[in-house]
Amino acid sequence: MKKYTVILLSVFLLFVLSACGEKSKEDVVEKLENNAENMSAYQSQAMMTLKTGNEDQIYRIEVAHKKKNYYRVLLKNDQDEESSQIILRNDEGVFVLTPALNKSFKFQSEWPDNNSQPYLYQSLIQDLVDDSDATFTTTESYFVFETKTSYESNSNLPYQTIYFDKKTYAPALVQVMDHDKNVLVEVEYTEFEIDPELPENTFDMETNMTSSIFGVPVMAQEDLPKQLTVLYPSELFGAQLVEEDQMETDNGKRVMLSYEGNKNFTIVQETMDVHPTSTASPEMVNGEPVDLGFTMAAQTNTSLEWHYQGVDYYLASEQLTKEEMKEVAQSLSTEEAMK
Repeated sequence: MKKYTVILLSVFLLFVLSACGEKSKEDVVEKLENNAENMSAYQSQAMMTLKTGNEDQIYRIEVAHKKKNYYRVLLKNDQDEESSQIILRNDEGVFVLTPALNKSFKFQSEWPDNNSQPYLYQSLIQDLVDDSDATFTTTESYFVFETKTSYESNSNLPYQTIYFDKKTYAPALVQVMDHDKNVLVEVEYTEFEIDPELPENTFDMETNMTSSIFGVPVMAQEDLPKQLTVLYPSELFGAQLVEEDQMETDNGKRVMLSYEGNKNFTIVQETMDVHPTSTASPEMVNGEPVDLGFTMAAQTNTSLEWHYQGVDYYLASEQLTKEEMKEVAQSLSTEEAMK
């Protein structure tokens, strides 16, 4: 009799543990998919740390999303408020806005569907679904996944670890890693709210171009740098500087650097022209918005264009890959590389 009692007790305990125990990978992914499908909107706040340069770059990120294709991502750089930017998607297209400079790019793009986005909930879940080999573990407080990423212009970031809160299924932490599993991008979520009441003008471009959203006034022409500090790339991919042309413009100075070698490319740097808010209009770009780590840029197959600290930059090459163009741009400094 005692033997049967022990057997029945074991079966009962097994039933209780299976009912109340840890969820499976499939259970968690299904729950996350259902959450994303059933919510009509969300807002989130996070701190993003980029460890890809000599010094860490830290951004405060605020995301507002409304089904199906409305997004507003505020990227606030506390060290350089003038470079704070907005990625906006609405019925008119995809925009990258720099309100303090009254500058904007407009893209015919499928962003954010074409790349991993560590600060967007749907992107994280899509990466889970797309990677059948994603690993799954748990801690006391989190469901933890390690998945592949889909960065079209940066194959140096192939992996990510994603932490979801066990109680709420909200994202808590994303760590994007290189091939050696070194963390180069970290996004730590501080708030995540499902189905908030969003103002009607949340995704309106003109509203978001006003300086009040960051609390930084639009930079006037007289506030721009009077002297252009020429920056030179240290990442040359076998090329050498063969010519440096400088010319005076109405706004200051324009410099063109020509590099030739294994892969030819040209870099143009020019002090910016800031228009009054009433006359500003988006600059059309047939490319994609990409993150350089210190600012957002517009990229095509043969060019990369960005604004930073009062200067317009344009990199053109028929031979550099998209990833190589980003590396050249990220390596710009005041020191000319040795020829």
